[in-house]
Amino acid sequence: MDKNSLSATFKLGFLGAGQLARMSGLQAFRYGIQLAVFSDREEHEPVQFMTPHSMTGSYDSADDLANFAKECDVLTLENEFIDSSILREAQEQSGTNIFPSPNTFAKIENKLIEKRTFEDAGIPVTPYEIVKTVTDLKDFGQNYGWPYVLKSSKGGYDGYGNETVRNIEEAKKAFRELGGHNNHDIVAEAFVDFTHELAVQVARNETGHVVYPCCETVQENHICVGVKSPAPVSQSIQQKAQEMALKATEAIDGKGIFAYEFFLTKEGNLLLNESAPRPHNSGHYTIEGCVTSQFENHVRAVMGLPLGSSELRTPSVAMINLLGTDERDAQVDNALEALAGSDGHLHVYGKLDSRVGRKMAHYTLLGNDMDKTYETAQKVTEKIRI
Repeated sequence: MDKNSLSATFKLGFLGAGQLARMSGLQAFRYGIQLAVFSDREEHEPVQFMTPHSMTGSYDSADDLANFAKECDVLTLENEFIDSSILREAQEQSGTNIFPSPNTFAKIENKLIEKRTFEDAGIPVTPYEIVKTVTDLKDFGQNYGWPYVLKSSKGGYDGYGNETVRNIEEAKKAFRELGGHNNHDIVAEAFVDFTHELAVQVARNETGHVVYPCCETVQENHICVGVKSPAPVSQSIQQKAQEMALKATEAIDGKGIFAYEFFLTKEGNLLLNESAPRPHNSGHYTIEGCVTSQFENHVRAVMGLPLGSSELRTPSVAMINLLGTDERDAQVDNALEALAGSDGHLHVYGKLDSRVGRKMAHYTLLGNDMDKTYETAQKVTEKIRI
């Protein structure tokens, strides 16, 4: 694409058709370009209602992905449930660039590789080991203490694919349930005694980079239920997290939008926990909270366009995740107070079915005082049922 023009025939393709692609796609539409999506699910997903350019296939099939890629000018990711070798083959077959590139993705495509990549770059990570036997499970507990966390090396999200284990019997059970007996790589991670869970998003391409504010993620049952930006920690900690996030992006030569999650330990140390080569739940607040959202910079980054400012629009921004409360066809009840709030913003993802704990929407509130803003956001959303 000519960097001095935006063509109405340019087609940006997403591998994945959920809410992250939907919110990035809305920004693509602002630029007058077309949107295409690839899904591996039979049911309709949020983006598929937005565009006629939709294809269903398998993430395990390079041919399926290549056929889709041939219809697009650039491809990007909404999730990481794919292998870098498949991405590389699809790119070679189609001639269509994929960002983040297969080479970048290969450096973080599962939790074991990710840890090694960042460790090699000199970035502190949570202590970890790959475990293959009962002896490994026992030894990790003896060396790092109980409890600790077992994680599926690939495919985990929102509490799925990881288990906190408190003794060897729980560890053996979790190892089996996570697929360890089926030659699936399982990673053991030490349980970190932390005070805050922090996150930073980074957008990067050939025009430069943009680092977003360091925010705090509020977690319950391994699911992010809220975000506070900026994080209620010292300026020095915020700056260090931003520096580590940029260093991590440079270590993988990332082009696109990337998110990083950190633990702040009681001793005041930062440990990189996980990364994501795509927009992230921790950055939803940026839609109204920042001059340029993570989703707009996602589109800009993969298209090779100049990146926009990540500056906060107000001193405090709070985001509340709205999870499914009922097993039913999706509908939002009791949202009047949230809709009536001053500088409050409700985003509903367009999923057809609600399930308890499923991410269905989010609410963002801008304000001047973090404690008050977050408390108000909680209050106006507590009665919402989806």
